[in-house]
Amino acid sequence: MTVASARKIRVIFVCTGNSARSQMAEALLRHDAGDRFDVVSAGVSPRAVHPMTIAALAAVGIDISDAKSKPVGAFLGRRFDYVITLCDRARVTCPVFPGGSELLHWGLDDPTEVEGGDAVRRAAFDRTLKEISGRLHAFIPLAAAKVSA
Repeated sequence: MTVASARKIRVIFVCTGNSARSQMAEALLRHDAGDRFDVVSAGVSPRAVHPMTIAALAAVGIDISDAKSKPVGAFLGRRFDYVITLCDRARVTCPVFPGGSELLHWGLDDPTEVEGGDAVRRAAFDRTLKEISGRLHAFIPLAAAKVSA
């Protein structure tokens, strides 16, 4: 299969609010490998995108200032190769997607729940972003190899 005819790998990231972790994962995957992936994110109980999510991504050169939280129900008719939950609450309440999606769970702490001053909270968002980036750098080649096999 040539690169031009290769099908994009479809991924949905799901967390509780779609305000931090899943937004970060969507933006990073789109930035790092968007030519090979069709990626979206959603929340089981969507909340507005957190301003510190936008700031953490901006600090690494990714602009999501126009991002909106989306309910997971908006994607129920779509097929995904990977459904990746990013918190235990989403793992328990995430709906089943058709078509044999591979389910992955990356349990991450919610940076929006960290208490303290701005510096402490910013550090939590930066840690979450770094953890997601590390997981994606392992995930991208494995997912690409599996689809091309």
